[in-house]
Amino acid sequence: MIDIRQTPQYAKHLKKTGWIVERHAEINYFIKKFPVIGSTIKIQRPQKIRIKKTVDLAKKYRAFQIIYEPKNDLDAKYLQSCDYKLSKSPYLPSKTLHIDLTKSKDKILKQMKKDARHSIKRTKNLKTQELKNEKNIEEFRNSWIKSVGLKRYVPSIASLKALKVSFKERSLFLLAFNNEAGVPAKALASAGAIFLIGDKTAYYWQAFTSKKGRKTLAQYRLVWKGILWAKREKAKILDFEGIYDARFPNKRWLGFTHFKKSFGGYVVEYPGAYTKFFLFDTILKR
Repeated sequence: MIDIRQTPQYAKHLKKTGWIVERHAEINYFIKKFPVIGSTIKIQRPQKIRIKKTVDLAKKYRAFQIIYEPKNDLDAKYLQSCDYKLSKSPYLPSKTLHIDLTKSKDKILKQMKKDARHSIKRTKNLKTQELKNEKNIEEFRNSWIKSVGLKRYVPSIASLKALKVSFKERSLFLLAFNNEAGVPAKALASAGAIFLIGDKTAYYWQAFTSKKGRKTLAQYRLVWKGILWAKREKAKILDFEGIYDARFPNKRWLGFTHFKKSFGGYVVEYPGAYTKFFLFDTILKR
């Protein structure tokens, strides 16, 4: 299946957030310009590695760095033969979890761990809201900021709107609310999640949960609603978009990895990121 980063919708999103996108033979090349020093080129999980096209774009945009994130080990070995080096830290999640959405709802539930099934059942009456268009994005982002505080990164309104506009009905923005009487509903958002569909794969793209949301198990309800939505949209796989990978250890990922694995599914690994640095005059000689 085609990775979401190789879809026209994702290319549209990055264009709206300041990247230059060149699309050739159904492969997206993302270019970021920097004053004086040139640019960097990023190619993420393409269907095919096209070194000559990459070099041509490097000449055109005076690239000082090219980043490839291959889909499989065979492509990684090819990049190594072209003098690309494995980066210490991948840009995309190098390990993830997939759920087979072609199974029935009951079978998907059955493969989950007991605590996930129990949490989904407990939250069946939790109030949720789907944000239908970009006009509601500010509400979504404000809830996100209130939930995680200033220490965590929260995408800009412009970036979130670009995501919604680019993916349209292939995106799902969900909020969950605490059921407390006497408090305005907008003040009660305790969790949120974004789901996207690229090609035939749905992605649990981004999410947040407040302390209250963790107590009420809100994110379990949102993931379950995302699974049901993805099945209705005929997606075949749900990609949890990253779990802990001992090859590139990041201990901050351990907590949400436990949460994601409670939904069952199977693990998928990618080789990591491969980079190449060079001075502009070396490109011209190639």
